[in-house]
Amino acid sequence: MAHLMACTGRCVGMTNSDGVYIGRERIDTGDCSGPRSARNVLMHPYVEAAVFETARGGILREGLGFDRCDVAVVTNIGMGDHLGLNFISTVEDLAIVKRVIVENVSTDGVAVLNAADPIVAAMAQNCPGAVTFFATDGNNPVLANHRAQGHRVVYVEAGDVVLAEGRFERRFELDAIPLTLGGTIDFQVENAMAALGAVWALGLSWPAVQAGLGDFVNDAQAAPGRFNVFSYRGATLIADYGHNPDAMLALVRAISSMPATRRVAVISGAGDRRDIDIRRQTEILGGAFDEVILYQDMCQRGRVDGEVLALLQEGLVNASRARAVQEIHGEFLAIDTALGQLKEGELCLILIDQVEESL
Repeated sequence: MAHLMACTGRCVGMTNSDGVYIGRERIDTGDCSGPRSARNVLMHPYVEAAVFETARGGILREGLGFDRCDVAVVTNIGMGDHLGLNFISTVEDLAIVKRVIVENVSTDGVAVLNAADPIVAAMAQNCPGAVTFFATDGNNPVLANHRAQGHRVVYVEAGDVVLAEGRFERRFELDAIPLTLGGTIDFQVENAMAALGAVWALGLSWPAVQAGLGDFVNDAQAAPGRFNVFSYRGATLIADYGHNPDAMLALVRAISSMPATRRVAVISGAGDRRDIDIRRQTEILGGAFDEVILYQDMCQRGRVDGEVLALLQEGLVNASRARAVQEIHGEFLAIDTALGQLKEGELCLILIDQVEESL
């Protein structure tokens, strides 16, 4: 979204879990997805537009860093993340927190919501402004009903992302959106649809949007830790910051279409997640990878030494595919071990924790 807005010539301020950006310059590092960083961007004299990652923790601590927004985007809730923390025990509890941005859309603003996630779709009733639904399936009942009423929708049809409202249609070829690898990476297609719904609401010019979609490169510089793909000694290497069961499912689907003679995953677990969520991650990976390398990261977040590794091992007990498992203490040593064993034609997925250093 920030990239597409910048293609119109605006100076865009952005906050996320990697830092604070003003235009092309990163002025702060670390997790900056809370309201303080958002306020700092809004007060910056050069900023003409702002894009904020709005995390659960910051909302619970301090609320939002703004009074109203022109566009709110909620991509998914899924099985939830961070459950069991701060008295948030269910996905319904989490949705109440996440929908705060929807509740604070201005009356002439727009909420862009995932029609395929029932909990997200239900947030439409809490929006003071208009709603744009998106889903890869154009026949999704929520999306189809919304379109029948003359409202805005975004979906995929015949290799295109389609933006539709009444008789209006605008199409963008997935082959012309490198982020999606020709439409083969489902979650990146959804990300592109959400971004298109947002910039449509902002009235960006279509030529600028088309140009921005075409030249956005999902590399370690533009989107660190977001499905960064490398070629290494003839093998395919993927680095991603995914750290919950929903992310594992999405990643497994994404790599299923990528050829490989052997598949290796490198993973740790966040100690502040529920036992069931830590186990579930390796349960998913164990059915899709030939080897899994487990590592214990620097911060165990309240767990005793070895506890997270034990939970990850439990998730692999009934693995249908993984036949080799290694335990390594230290993220960088685990990465070095995986790279040292990687051969031509193989694929390695590394779930990184210290994003910048690992990349």
